[in-house]
Amino acid sequence: MRTPPASDPARSALMKRVRQARTGAEEAVAAALRLAGLHYRRNAKGLPGAPDFANRSRRWALFVNGCFWHHHKNCRRGTIPKQNNAFWLEKFAANRARDARKAKALRALGFRVAILWECEALDPPRLKERVARLAGLWGRGQLDEKR
Repeated sequence: MRTPPASDPARSALMKRVRQARTGAEEAVAAALRLAGLHYRRNAKGLPGAPDFANRSRRWALFVNGCFWHHHKNCRRGTIPKQNNAFWLEKFAANRARDARKAKALRALGFRVAILWECEALDPPRLKERVARLAGLWGRGQLDEKR
């Protein structure tokens, strides 16, 4: 992967403020999972990719992907910056490839894996519907969702 060009101090300060855990989207998902009666552990370090939410005994894992960082193609937040375009395209491709490897490794261990996008998590009616659907599928053991 190409290294990014030297950035200015203002951009560096901005990027350092980007949260990696306990984001607003993750907090909304955590609340919805609790309301749906699903028990979970956060950032399960012993599992491939340390899923944002996981239940080892019921064998499910949920990743909450940021629309920008994981390049959600069907979302306005998943835009590609115009500056350093080649770098960002490569960065997004690497992130998506890593996401696929993590999900594949979890599935190989018998886990049902779902991806929930930031835009879904920050839209309360959509989040409620999606978590209810996941809870129903996970309860019957039918989920292996690719999105």
